[in-house]
Amino acid sequence: MYTGIAIGIIVLSILFFKMLVIVSQRENYIVERLGKYSRTLGPGIHLLIPLVDRVAYKQEMREQVIDIPPQSVITSDNIQVEIDGLLYLKVMDSAKASYGIGDYMAASINLAQTTMRSEVGKITLGETFSEREQVNAKIISEIDKASDPWGVKVLRYEIKDIAPTYHVIETLEKQMEAEREKRAEITRATAEKEKLINVSEGERQKAINLSEGEQQKRVNEAEGRAESIRLQAEASAKALNMITEATNGPGGRAALRMRLIEQYIVQLGDIMDGNEVSLFPANLASLMGVVDELRNNKAPVFQGGER
Repeated sequence: MYTGIAIGIIVLSILFFKMLVIVSQRENYIVERLGKYSRTLGPGIHLLIPLVDRVAYKQEMREQVIDIPPQSVITSDNIQVEIDGLLYLKVMDSAKASYGIGDYMAASINLAQTTMRSEVGKITLGETFSEREQVNAKIISEIDKASDPWGVKVLRYEIKDIAPTYHVIETLEKQMEAEREKRAEITRATAEKEKLINVSEGERQKAINLSEGEQQKRVNEAEGRAESIRLQAEASAKALNMITEATNGPGGRAALRMRLIEQYIVQLGDIMDGNEVSLFPANLASLMGVVDELRNNKAPVFQGGER
């Protein structure tokens, strides 16, 4: 009797534990009743009908990271590169994830690789580096559309590494070196051009300064000559005024005549001293004066008088 009771208690305990299901916070359980989907169990304690209900699938509800294996991809400029990435997704509907596809993780990996090959094949190698964000966004969009019937949401996709072959790397290094040399030549040419411009500007400014200096010099000389002429004219006018005033005074005219006679005699003597031919003035006092002058071999003496 006690044995039967003990067996009954054991059987009831087993059935109770079969009925009792504890679901963790990070999971959802899919329950089938007699082989057909019944309900989804969220976090907490749940009771199942033994031999009727069973947990068919357990789905991870946290965000999951899938490492996309490296694959060979050919860009639009026929360069072969190895590309891998990281796919971030999350199960939004555990029932669809259980019944919509057999293995959504494997399907997501294959779809990511296919989409990556397609998108990278449309761009050049240089654009794979500069337009990485656009490629990631395109892959996310394509996978998200395909994974919607699976109850899976693609959150992010990141290209992890782009590895060209050794030959491609060597070619790119040569290309970058040529590009750097080109930029250096452009910089040197620009500097030489600016140097020539600065030199020509300096020569131009120098010529302008010399021209302005020469012009100012001529102006100053002309002003100096004009000032000298003005001063001489003023002095001459002043002298003439003084002569005029003296002439108009008592005895002025007689003194003026005497001064003119003296100048006449001096200038005539200068003319005769510089010539081999003797000149005789028409107003000699007498022929005896001329004979005396010839006898003594002296320069003739001239007397002036009023005409």
